[in-house]
Amino acid sequence: MIGRLRGILLEKQAPDVLLEVAGVGYEVQLPLTSFYQLPEPGKECVLYTHFVVREDAQLLYGFHTASERALFRQLIKANGVGPKLALTILSGLTADDFVRCVQLDDLSTLVKLPGIGKKTAERLLVEMRDRLKDWGMASSDSAFSNLQISPVTLNLSSSEQAEQDALGALVSLGYTQQQASKAVQKVKTDDMSSEALIKAALRSMM
Repeated sequence: MIGRLRGILLEKQAPDVLLEVAGVGYEVQLPLTSFYQLPEPGKECVLYTHFVVREDAQLLYGFHTASERALFRQLIKANGVGPKLALTILSGLTADDFVRCVQLDDLSTLVKLPGIGKKTAERLLVEMRDRLKDWGMASSDSAFSNLQISPVTLNLSSSEQAEQDALGALVSLGYTQQQASKAVQKVKTDDMSSEALIKAALRSMM
């Protein structure tokens, strides 16, 4: 089991990163709430990880904190929730905000996430309630309120590239091309980085 990685961040394009550790490059997928906490490429980075082995692939998921990884592990134990859907959930909501949804039976927020219909949301609320009843709330802020991102994190050369990166990230999280395009067009400005554009698009859909 690979539980933690510390190395140099070589590349990042939401939701994927390439982290070099002792000369080995690890490809890691992150929820966007963790992705926004990453440093600039070339800087040292620490990720808490969860390793998934399938017949056709070996996948590594990364998280900014151990508590985010703990919630991910609880989510994938839920009926009908695999790693991809768990990643989508934690991209649309911070760990504390998801816990808050469960504690308040907030069905309306959960169904706004891609891949989660009413039945799935209801099942999640029931299954996660006991598992998360003692979860320590780190803050009372809403989703994305504490994200620290610089105005131009990826040094993109054009607004078109930022738009394409944002569309790709949203589609990879489960949004349709039409939903992603509509959200991006609604919020984009010429000087936005892809990370800022993804963040604004997600907020508009939530």
